[in-house]
Amino acid sequence: MKRTFTFIFIAVAGAAAAVTYKRPLERVASMDPLRSSAIYDSTAISLAYESLLEVDYFARPYKLRANLCDLPEVSSNRLEYVFTIRPGAAFHPDKCFPGGKGRPVTSADVVYSLNRLADKKNASSGMWTMASVKKVEALDDRRVKITLKAPQHVFPWLMSMTYTGVVPREAVEMYGTHFGGVAVGSGPYRLAEWWCNHRMRFERAPDWHGWKEIKTKPYDEIEYLVIDDASTMWLMFLSKEVDMLRGIASDNWDAVIGPDGDLVPELRERGVRLYSHVSMEVGYFGVNMKDPVLGPNKKLRQALNCAFDFDTWNRFCNNRLLPSTGPVPPGVDGRLETPFAYSYNLEKAKRLIEEAGYPGGIDPKTGRRLVISVSAGRANQEVREEIELVQSFYGKIGIKLEPRYMTWDAFLQAVNEGRTTMFMMGWVGDYPDAENFLQLFHTKNCSPGANHSCYSNPEFDALYDKAMATNDPAERLDYWRKAQEILREDCPWVFLSHTKRHALAWGHVGNYIPTDFPYGMEKHYYVREGAKDKPEARQ
Repeated sequence: MKRTFTFIFIAVAGAAAAVTYKRPLERVASMDPLRSSAIYDSTAISLAYESLLEVDYFARPYKLRANLCDLPEVSSNRLEYVFTIRPGAAFHPDKCFPGGKGRPVTSADVVYSLNRLADKKNASSGMWTMASVKKVEALDDRRVKITLKAPQHVFPWLMSMTYTGVVPREAVEMYGTHFGGVAVGSGPYRLAEWWCNHRMRFERAPDWHGWKEIKTKPYDEIEYLVIDDASTMWLMFLSKEVDMLRGIASDNWDAVIGPDGDLVPELRERGVRLYSHVSMEVGYFGVNMKDPVLGPNKKLRQALNCAFDFDTWNRFCNNRLLPSTGPVPPGVDGRLETPFAYSYNLEKAKRLIEEAGYPGGIDPKTGRRLVISVSAGRANQEVREEIELVQSFYGKIGIKLEPRYMTWDAFLQAVNEGRTTMFMMGWVGDYPDAENFLQLFHTKNCSPGANHSCYSNPEFDALYDKAMATNDPAERLDYWRKAQEILREDCPWVFLSHTKRHALAWGHVGNYIPTDFPYGMEKHYYVREGAKDKPEARQ
């Protein structure tokens, strides 16, 4: 059983009431940066821990900025990066330190954290971020030099990922296997309470070195609530028990969005704001390429793609999606824009499944319908309805889709261990480069790495490696497009859709900007003066 440590800080009598920002968040599995494979974990972890760099919250197109460290000095051969820890960076107070006091972050902490990430014994799903690193060494107390095995054009972006959150050795050694249940970081907030599967509360760290760069007064507290039921979540938003919803449930769509695609007048008049953007996200059904039925049968995988009815899927999702023709989303350089040969075509799907050896979906070995299981990491009503819809798609070509619903933790473990046939998942871009999506298919990244399908194709790997080795951006984009042609033909995924994201917030939430990289960005939020509604103050 996982043990969760709970910290409770009691307010001093007579102190000013804390202003709290609240929002729903899916269950967080771990606060260890090594385990930040899910966006929910990264969202919480990035409040307490600092990666070396971060994505600039305000810049479009996206660019990197300093976080724990300044932007690096880069050698002319692009093999050496020198990062300098910013003045004032310090770990939060914790009993793992002498006297329970925090201490400055040093280059030794960065070296320890990155080597810990790269250590195969720790089996981090983010281990791939260190694959190109030859050596990490401290030059002095504040400077760290990272030497690469070969130039890697995306390397600075990797140092902005939550996986690179810097941790103190003392905490890892003291808490051992329970380290994921605590947070001993140097970030803008510190974990105050964690009621597992219920809520998390973070308190602002007043001495955080970055506050001097933020001109608005941030929230005193940030609270994440686990709310499984979409109707309950909606009612809590309407009653201002939460300040924001990162998404609109299908059942509530018509109550929120009018025929013109804008917010309905009733909500707008109450002070609710609608935010929308096309995200760098791809939804898919991953295929376990080690499965004895699906793995060796390309025609069957192609049939599954051809049978997926995107238009019906999009209508079910309130027209919030864009069709996926491969793993790279719109707006990312290197995306292959040619038509996808296995987009929805029911007649073609029927021909392909016959060529695959299952005419009419019948398994000739048993004389019965072919049964394919699909695993999902949630069991809420929306997910169940989505899978029921896909069951109807595959039923038209004779395949019986059998759902298996799991908790998120159990789901990730099953996927990493290859104990699924197909699995319902999404990938949100870690940085705006085609490489971030195509690395999901390289043999070297097979689970527990990011290649959860354990897809392996030497021709694809060779193109990927050439793209990473070249110094010519145009040549690199050409390699990316050729690599996508191979993936489209092999169909290691059923390519579902890309997402148009919507968020709702009460008017008092200031400085919210839609972004593909929200991790740690709540430090920029503030209470907007003069808003119709009032934020909550914790007594």
